Amino acid sequence: MTRDLRRYAKQTNIRLIIGGMGILVIVGDGLILLFYGRDAAVMGLLCLLAGLLPLLVIWAVLFFFEWVVKKSNTD
Repeated sequence: MTRDLRRYAKQTNIRLIIGGMGILVIVGDGLILLFYGRDAAVMGLLCLLAGLLPLLVIWAVLFFFEWVVKKSNTD
């Protein structure tokens, strides 16, 4: 059995990010739904997605750079 600590750390970080976003959406948007209604919850969800968009763009660019570097190192 081999230990790949980098893979474990990457996997843990991804799970923490997904869990945090899940809690933010479920609890945050759920409270908006409870107190203000369905229309406000939809707007809250749209605002969360709009705020997440720049992070996703940055992640995609970095993922592309990593792919290019790995591709150039194997050739």
